[in-house]
Amino acid sequence: MGKSKSRIFRKGINDQFTTMTRETAVTETAKFLNSRNITEAHNLITMFGLTAEEILEAGASYESVVAMKNIFEG
Repeated sequence: MGKSKSRIFRKGINDQFTTMTRETAVTETAKFLNSRNITEAHNLITMFGLTAEEILEAGASYESVVAMKNIFEG
């Protein structure tokens, strides 16, 4: 095996996907929206199918949720 392929395999071992529950996803989405990290919030919303009500109850600001309304209605 070449150097590049072995390096890719070693990197992949460290980049494993962590387990995330729906409750964790809701709180993380609220944090991302409050810190204006829209892309990460968008990824979690679409991955878990979160609703606006769930995110608002987790503590996200109303303005940030309204700004993402096209994701929730689509």
